Amino acid sequence: MEGKPVNDVCYRDLLETNEFIRKQSDLTYWLCITRSIQESKLFPVNPYILLSYLNAFYRWPALLRRVEEKISAEECGDRAREMSLKINTLNAGWALSNFYLLGREHLVAMGVIRPQDAYEDVMYVVDFARRFNLAFQRNNGHLTNKDAGDRGQLLPERTLQVFEADLFEVEPGDQLHHAATQLMAQLSQYAFLAHCECRIGIHNSGPYNFGDGRQMIMRDWFDLTEGDYPWLDGIATGLEHNNLTIPVVVKSTNFHLMDDWASFESEPGFAAENIAAVGLYTSDVLSEGYRPVSMESPAALAATMEHVREILTEATVDLWKRIADWSRLQMVEAGALVYYSVAKDFAHLAGIYDPEDWFTVDERARRFIPLLNDEYGNNGLGEMVGLLSFPTQQANDYAMSRYSNQAKNMLSTVPYSILADGGAPTVGGLAPGSTSLPKKAGRYTTSRGRLTLDEYNKAAAGFRPATTQEPYRYLDDEWIKYHWRSEQADELYRQAQQHSRNLAGRGAGLRRADIEALRRVAEAPGAGGMV
Repeated sequence: MEGKPVNDVCYRDLLETNEFIRKQSDLTYWLCITRSIQESKLFPVNPYILLSYLNAFYRWPALLRRVEEKISAEECGDRAREMSLKINTLNAGWALSNFYLLGREHLVAMGVIRPQDAYEDVMYVVDFARRFNLAFQRNNGHLTNKDAGDRGQLLPERTLQVFEADLFEVEPGDQLHHAATQLMAQLSQYAFLAHCECRIGIHNSGPYNFGDGRQMIMRDWFDLTEGDYPWLDGIATGLEHNNLTIPVVVKSTNFHLMDDWASFESEPGFAAENIAAVGLYTSDVLSEGYRPVSMESPAALAATMEHVREILTEATVDLWKRIADWSRLQMVEAGALVYYSVAKDFAHLAGIYDPEDWFTVDERARRFIPLLNDEYGNNGLGEMVGLLSFPTQQANDYAMSRYSNQAKNMLSTVPYSILADGGAPTVGGLAPGSTSLPKKAGRYTTSRGRLTLDEYNKAAAGFRPATTQEPYRYLDDEWIKYHWRSEQADELYRQAQQHSRNLAGRGAGLRRADIEALRRVAEAPGAGGMV
């Protein structure tokens, strides 16, 4: 039977694994060739990227299996869908599979492992990534943004209604418009540096239709102060929130691309003068969805945005001074650990986070550091993800890949011969790891204050947002269409509305037109409430 395991592997599952690998191979090639090239004058980016892939290959299978002893990949996706977490960055389903698979490709190309080796690990990581991303992308019903027409529409109606009701209208020249545009620029500059001059600290999703030719995108920035990154101990300590989200409504602008690296393109280009409304929120593994930050009034929000910008401006200087003392090895390790730890919030969701798991380099990956000089790092990565010139990436002469028409594929599939001959099923458990960077010493900034690691893990292990528990977990927007009059639907919407300035307690009976009408009334001269 086709579903009967052979050598502990089911043919059907291996078919699905290879289909996923080939699809990711095509997607990643498209992302790479349509990407503008950025280089750092400070960090050896390409060498650290290669090291991160190797670290992911050796460590993620064991760490993800440990996570699933506490929480499933599907529940992780459900949690991530309701808020902004680091695992959303690069749409973690993409990063999970591709960082790991690129590490595998590099090792196969060097002859360190064979394509049939670690087949159980490969199938497990691919399966985890698939299950996570299907749950994460549940509201649009696709596996990737590319499948959804390069759109990342993740949020349910109940959350979007709160944003539409509570965001403040802005115009160029007013205090809030100026504060928001300045803060977004400073957040991006600071997050880029804090993440070793890469974009893993920044995420964008959407767009969403807000009527009258307006669209909204969600802009997230992660790990802004004391938390998982040891080099942020003592940096930006004036910040109360480690993650910040700014929903941005833009007029006369069509976002025609939101890719699986969370990059967007629009026509015309995203411009400050077209920003029509903004807000500020925070969320993490201990929050019930998005929590408003200083959303009492436009003046209060503008003041907070200006204050956060001042903190980050000073923190950028402080961080530059700290990084300036690093050796090249420390820069390579820090950058590699930023990439590799993109999956760290899975451990936070499970309440089992350990910095030794996520901020050390596995001894098996460390063996390759002498190879990762600037010349090999730049050329090796370019050959693997751009030129596809590794011998392992060549197909037969008749093949034509999806985007290049060449007989090349970025990622190698698992040979079906393992069903008869087997191979080495796994790389084994975690090996010892080490780092030349300072150890984590400070507390962790959360929505419940600054906690010790033990306090953080205990709180996370005992917490699940109400909307991800029974009886609400499976009540999606399709169910709402037929049950919006029910008390259960009202309670589900009230969960999302509990921190809303204008919708608290209103339940599931509102449609977009109702919110627009409420807004018009509230904006009338002398009216209070919705602004």
